Amino acid sequence: MAWFARLKQHARLLKADTLALYFAARHPATPWSARLLVAAIIAYALSPIDLIPDFIPILGFLDDLILIPLGIALAIRLIPDAVLAECRARASKLAGTGKRVSYVAAIVVVVLWLILSSLFTMWVYKAFTAVS
Repeated sequence: MAWFARLKQHARLLKADTLALYFAARHPATPWSARLLVAAIIAYALSPIDLIPDFIPILGFLDDLILIPLGIALAIRLIPDAVLAECRARASKLAGTGKRVSYVAAIVVVVLWLILSSLFTMWVYKAFTAVS
């Protein structure tokens, strides 16, 4: 059971570091390579397209359990220590208040999905009506 407790602790630290990476990606002293990596991690985590599809038993979720934490660990190494310490303090302060960072990102994602699904629907409609 000790390994399970270590795994839970690591997951808590990873969650806190995720919010710190959010702040670090917007910090002016963060190198562009770290910003690019954070954007790629977020895109991969939120993307419906995976390296290994989720419907494949065990392996489908294993890539998410390995690639995302490795990407986060690499991004943390690319960010200067002073910037990371400042962003971790900011993240812990925000996590202590229980407030969300912003709903703007959620709204942007929903609007983007609505636009893309509308465009896809129109494309399918035009494709089928052109055939008839």
